[in-house]
Amino acid sequence: MRKRLLSLAATLVLFQTVIAADSTWLTDLPKAKQQAKAEGKLVLLDFTGSDFCSSCIRLHKEVFPAKEFAAFAKQRLILVEVDFPLKKKQPAALKAANEALSKEFKVDGYPTLILLGSDGKKLGEVEFDLFDASAKDVIAAIEKLAKPAKP
Repeated sequence: MRKRLLSLAATLVLFQTVIAADSTWLTDLPKAKQQAKAEGKLVLLDFTGSDFCSSCIRLHKEVFPAKEFAAFAKQRLILVEVDFPLKKKQPAALKAANEALSKEFKVDGYPTLILLGSDGKKLGEVEFDLFDASAKDVIAAIEKLAKPAKP
């Protein structure tokens, strides 16, 4: 009986991990905008320094994989990562596209989360505590920006 309970618990933990890891991050904003328009979702741009920014790393390890955020993102968001790594190699085209997005949205630090409506228009910058934000905090900040954009 005890083995069955342990096996069931392990299966549930694994299932929750798979659900949380289900979030797909795109790197092509035009394709993300097309998908958002077709699905009636918002676009979340994550300007990140994935291999040097401690707050960025925490967001990607603790906040974005959380089951609450993953479920919310699956239902409401198209996720786009705009990465500026120091050590990790990127294709030249991606690097140039990311630089252009950084200029377009006037990003001056990482992490910066920008929310776009399903029409592709900027709704604003998602404001959250860089050092202490939970998945629920980030969701609440996104919802606050999204309210005027709801149909």
